[in-house]
Amino acid sequence: MKGFTEFRMPQAVFYGRDSLTQLGEQAALLGKKALLVSDRVMEQIGNVKRCAEYLQVKGISYVSYLDVNSEPTDIHVSEALNLCLQHQCDVIIAIGGGSCIDAAKAVSVLATNGGYIGDYMGSKKAIVKQPVPLIAIPTTAGTGSEVTSVTVISNTKDDIKMMIRHPKFIPAVAIVDPMLTLSIPPHVTAATGIDALCHAIEAYISRRAQPVTDILALSAIELIMNNLRTAYADGNDIDARENMALASMQAGAAFPNSSVTLVHGMSRPIGALFHVPHGVSNAMLLPAVLEFTRESAIERLAVIGRIIRPELSELSNEELSDVTIAEIKQLCQDLNIPNMKTWGIDKGKLDELVSKMATDAIDSGSPANNPKVPSHEEIIELYYRCYDYDFSIQEKVSH
Repeated sequence: MKGFTEFRMPQAVFYGRDSLTQLGEQAALLGKKALLVSDRVMEQIGNVKRCAEYLQVKGISYVSYLDVNSEPTDIHVSEALNLCLQHQCDVIIAIGGGSCIDAAKAVSVLATNGGYIGDYMGSKKAIVKQPVPLIAIPTTAGTGSEVTSVTVISNTKDDIKMMIRHPKFIPAVAIVDPMLTLSIPPHVTAATGIDALCHAIEAYISRRAQPVTDILALSAIELIMNNLRTAYADGNDIDARENMALASMQAGAAFPNSSVTLVHGMSRPIGALFHVPHGVSNAMLLPAVLEFTRESAIERLAVIGRIIRPELSELSNEELSDVTIAEIKQLCQDLNIPNMKTWGIDKGKLDELVSKMATDAIDSGSPANNPKVPSHEEIIELYYRCYDYDFSIQEKVSH
């Protein structure tokens, strides 16, 4: 490898069962008045109350913003920011899925740097001042947002998902407690698990991959392929949940330091225009995009194949790249991943929007990091292929 690479993480990561108990102590090191960013589901199942109790034990007062939903928007950010400024909060705590954490990241930066979150997309506006410190607590095993330098916020005016990357979006502290993931229903376990798998695979095949991210990505792939089906079938299997939480964090650490590729580039427009949850839209695309990419990533796909099916390690790289894709298709089938048609996306609406979707995908920058860089027309063709994609495979890979 020529030149040098850069790798960034939060200042502190607390990982493991019951690590949420560290919240009060960590918050007290960062501030005295907290903004708690979450959603109504987290409130209903008691996670917001648990956070509040840990804060109160340490004498930290707080205000809550609980209106984030499955796709964070600039409206959520604006509302939470106003609350943060009004109450002069000096620490932010996000508990929930990646949506809650991404919204909180945007608030933490805007609270000190000002402006509209879209101003910072594509580095149009510099992030100069230190953000309000953020403690990120994921309750799903998927986005890895608790350790990333990325926030994804929907622009409600232009129907665009804005992916904004900057080191100052990295939370100060991540608390990854797998006990918080026990309440996730199977369909969310599947979607978030495939999202983490996308992060890991894309980080590994990216043109910007590097040795540190390779180690994390491959470890995450192995953990996900060995544990996701179990977590999906039995949500109370704490060992599987713990391994998925670790895999999600590893994949989350890998991809912002190497980059996601074509799957994420194509996924964001599906989420923005058809309001499909991010993990689901990634899953809809992953096998077809890997088939498109295969010829330009045979060696790396073969390495993944040896991890997934070590008993087939003597096969050629070409054969193992096929094994990898077949195994991922089988995983999607086992997890009941829908294609775009099954989800309910209208074909006529896709026809109307597909050119904009391809443009938005390219403009995100992610497809340029794919081993095989697609043209606008090739992305359109892939969207149509994924519309009624068949996840079933002709025969189980055995060799």
